[in-house]
Amino acid sequence: MELKALAVLCLLAVVEAQILVEKSEPAPEKDHYHSRNHLLTKFEKNAFTEEETHSKFWVDSAQNTLNNKLNQKKSTTKAKNVIFFIGDGMSPQTVAATRVYQGNENEYLSFEKFPYLGQAKTYCVNRQVPDSACTGTAYFSGVKVNYGMLNVVASIPRYTCDYEKNNSTELDGLMKWAQDAGKATGIVTNTRITHASPAASYAKSATRGWENDAEVVSDKCDPEKTIDIATQMVHSEVPKNYKVILGGGRRNFRPTDVTDEEGSRGYRTDGKDLIEEWAAVHKDMGVASYVWNREGLLGTNLEKTDYLLGLFEASHLKYNLQVQQQNVGSVEPTLAELTEIAIKMLQKSDEGYVLFVEGGLIDLAHHDTRARIALDETVEFSKAIERARKLTSEEDTLVVVSSDHSHVMTYNGYTKRGQDVLGIADISDKDGLPYTTLSYANGPGYADTYQSGDPAERIDITNVDYTQMNQRYLATAPLSSEAHGGEDVNVYSSGPLAHIFVGNYEQSTLPHLMAYAAGIGQYYEPADDKDKDDDGGAASLSSCLALLLAAVAVAVAIGRH
Repeated sequence: MELKALAVLCLLAVVEAQILVEKSEPAPEKDHYHSRNHLLTKFEKNAFTEEETHSKFWVDSAQNTLNNKLNQKKSTTKAKNVIFFIGDGMSPQTVAATRVYQGNENEYLSFEKFPYLGQAKTYCVNRQVPDSACTGTAYFSGVKVNYGMLNVVASIPRYTCDYEKNNSTELDGLMKWAQDAGKATGIVTNTRITHASPAASYAKSATRGWENDAEVVSDKCDPEKTIDIATQMVHSEVPKNYKVILGGGRRNFRPTDVTDEEGSRGYRTDGKDLIEEWAAVHKDMGVASYVWNREGLLGTNLEKTDYLLGLFEASHLKYNLQVQQQNVGSVEPTLAELTEIAIKMLQKSDEGYVLFVEGGLIDLAHHDTRARIALDETVEFSKAIERARKLTSEEDTLVVVSSDHSHVMTYNGYTKRGQDVLGIADISDKDGLPYTTLSYANGPGYADTYQSGDPAERIDITNVDYTQMNQRYLATAPLSSEAHGGEDVNVYSSGPLAHIFVGNYEQSTLPHLMAYAAGIGQYYEPADDKDKDDDGGAASLSSCLALLLAAVAVAVAIGRH
C-alpha cells in the first residue's frame, strides 16, 4: 500500500514537473507566415542603440525629415552642368543591402541623401526584362528600342548588317544635344569603353556585341559597311568631340599582332591600331593625351590637355576588392579618381558640360552571384558620386543617379539587427539547413546550393566562408550567368530642377528631363534668338502701348462731342 502511494506521489510529481517545463518553454508559433529566427540571440546584443528602444527617437527622426522637406527650396534655374551616374545592375535590394555592408541599416549611401527620388520603368520594346543596350538607348536617346540594340529603332531587327542609315532609323541623344549647345562632354566607366552602357552614349549598332571588327565579321557582316563600336568611338562625330574618355577595353582598339602595355594582345583583325588613330584624329583639334595607368592619369597636366583618353585594362577594370587583394592600387585608378579627373577636364568649359559616369562592375559581380563584390562596388559607386557632389555646386550642377536595370538578388530571412548581411540568415524549418540573407533566383551559385541527385538536396553551408571575395551565393535555378531583374529602378536627383525627376515614368523620359533642366536639345535657345525674342517682346509691348494711347485719345475725342 505504501509503495502504491509512493508511486502515485511520484507520478503526480512528474506531471507537475512537466507542466512547469511546458510553462517555461515558449509557446508554439501561431503565425505560420512569419516564423521565429532560429539562430542564437547573440547577434541582438548591442546591435542597435538604447535610444532606438524609445518612441521619442523615431518621432524626432520623423520630425527632422519633415522639417528638411518643408525647408527644401526647389531650384527653377537652368543647370549649367549635368552629371549622370548609372549604377549598372544596382537594384533597390542592392542599395538596401549595401547600407548594412557599409555600416548599418539606418545609414545612407551618398546619393540617398539627395532630396528627390523617382522611379523608372526599364522594359525594352520587345522584352519585359531588359539588357544594358536597350536601357542605355532609352536613357540617352529618349526612345525605347529592342533588346541588345544601340540607338537603332525597334523596327530594325537585331543583327541586321545593312539598313538605311538616316534620322528615322538611327537615334541621336543627350551628348549630341549637349555638344550642339556648346557644352563639353565626356564619359567614364570601369567597364570596357565599348560596353553597352558607355557605347549607348555614342554608338549606333544593330547589336551590342559588335565591339570590334572581328565580332562584325563573325556575324557575317561587312566591317566596311557595318562599323564596329570601337571604330565609331574614334571616328564618329559625337565621341570624337568628347573631351575625356576614361575606362577599359584596350583589346578592341588594338590588332591581334600588337601586345598592349600589360602584355595582352588586341582583338582587331583589320590591322588597325585605333589608339594611334585617335591621336591622329585629335592632332589638329588640340592637345591630346593617352594614358593607360593611374600614374599617367594623375600625372596629366589637365590645364594643358584638350582631349584625354584613358584605357586602363585590356577588358574591364579590376574589382576594388581585387585591387586591394593584389595590391595594384598604384596601377588601377578608382572610380572616384576617374570621376574627379573627368570633372576637372570638363570644368574648363565656359558653356558648361554633360558627363556620364558608369559604375559597371556591380552588374558583373551579380551575374557571377558574388554578392560581396557587388555590394563593395556599390560603395565605390557611392564614393564617386560623393566626390562629384563635393567638387560641384548645387546651384549650377544637376546630378542624376539611377540604374539601367535590376538583378534577381533578394534580401531576406528576418535577420536580426547586427547580423552580417553577407552571412547566414537562419536555419530552414523544413530541411534543418542554413540559408544566406542574400540569395539569387538563378545563376552559377546553384552549384553551391544543391548537390547532384534526384531529388537534388541542398548543400550544408554551415562551414562555408562567406568572407571570401569570390564566394558565390545561393541560387535557385541553374544558369551560367545570373539574369537581370525587371522591376523599376530608382532615380535620385540633386541640383537645379532636380524636383522634376520625382514620380514614376518610362526610362526613356530621363534624357528629356535632363535636356529640359540644362536647356539643351529641343529646349536649347541660342543667345541670338533670346535677344531677338527680347527685342520682339519689347517691340510688341511698344506697339501695345501705342494702340492703348490711341484708343484713349479716341475715347477722349468722342467724349468731347
